[in-house]
Amino acid sequence: MTNLGHLRNRDAVLRMSETEAEERAAVVDPDDERMIINMGPQHPSTHGVLRVTMELQGETVLRSKPVIGYLHTGMEKTAEDLTFLQGPTNVTRMDYAAPLFTELTFSLAVEALLEIELPDRSTWIRMMMCELNRMSSHLLFLATNGMDLGAVGMMIYGWREREEILRFFEKVTGLRMNHNYIRPGGVAADLPDGWREDIQNILEILPQRLEQFDVLMTGQPIWRERTQGIGVITTDEALALGATGPILRSTGYAWDLRRAMPYLAYDQVDFDIVVGTYGDTFDRYAIRLNEIRESMRIVEQCLELMPEGAYRSEDRKVTPPPRARINESMEALIHHFKIFTEGFKAPPGEVYTAVESPRGELGCYLVSDGGAKPQRMHIRAPSFANLQTLPHMMHGGLLADAIAVISSIDPIMGEVDR
Repeated sequence: MTNLGHLRNRDAVLRMSETEAEERAAVVDPDDERMIINMGPQHPSTHGVLRVTMELQGETVLRSKPVIGYLHTGMEKTAEDLTFLQGPTNVTRMDYAAPLFTELTFSLAVEALLEIELPDRSTWIRMMMCELNRMSSHLLFLATNGMDLGAVGMMIYGWREREEILRFFEKVTGLRMNHNYIRPGGVAADLPDGWREDIQNILEILPQRLEQFDVLMTGQPIWRERTQGIGVITTDEALALGATGPILRSTGYAWDLRRAMPYLAYDQVDFDIVVGTYGDTFDRYAIRLNEIRESMRIVEQCLELMPEGAYRSEDRKVTPPPRARINESMEALIHHFKIFTEGFKAPPGEVYTAVESPRGELGCYLVSDGGAKPQRMHIRAPSFANLQTLPHMMHGGLLADAIAVISSIDPIMGEVDR
């Protein structure tokens, strides 16, 4: 476990205690009337179509309430009309910053219903691709978080580094996002020629760039003043509100499903869980920055330990035949046609699987009635749960700090309004 307390000078940190927040919120100026304002749903710093209503007294936020639903797409209901094989094309659009994680948790749920085991290579490919996706998601956070607080250059730099990873995704999956790459039974295709060199190039570029980010933001006095002691949440509050991911870990609680409930091959790689101390905006920023470094460690181990073999299950009921076989065998052509039109059936039952996405616990609850389509699907979206912390973090703070708090939550409205 890596604690980030050493990153700051405790004597220089001005922190707002709960008592101070209550006192600030309780101050009544007879000449200062309260007002209610709407922030969003088109505000650039709400990271999507999020609306926040705030009751203000002067510059102090007395109450706030996130209002959601502007991006509702009905993906959970749509899943009932799609076969298990078509499911990843639907769920990948929920968290569009980290689409591979929703594909993964859905595929793990289907595989749990089918009770099938995957080849080792497909497991390691999934893990490597997800850690690269975690890196790209956190780089996007660093870019937008910097932009929100006035570090305009960070938007350009974070976008630039993320582009290196998206270029690799495009080479592997054919798409920069919404990949439909992780599917029940394995992955859509094996890694292409030259994939090792591409990843080594990413791992060579990023370390020095992350050090530049430390200089640009971590050690910058203005950045610290805008983030330290802002949007504080305690471990008990985070647990009571169902917050996970960097928000929970920023309070010092080392909860990470990759370590607590290992899936894929996370029990075979070495990495640290990064935690904070104060549960404030600075800790949430620093955790994501350092989690990129830990993901790089995991990806480097994937390079060394990647096994040979099949990249998907050879169970004919789950995976289509090799494309080359379609032109050679009528049986393969019929198999291909049936699996993509009728799909495959899963035994009756229900299952819940969860993975550690960049935003926290991402779960998939799946119910099968024995048919080729889910009877019910529900996604436990971390952004949805994490947004509940917003009123607690904003209470007693300043209006100018509301932007920093929203940005530190890193919500993706696609999975909130699913």
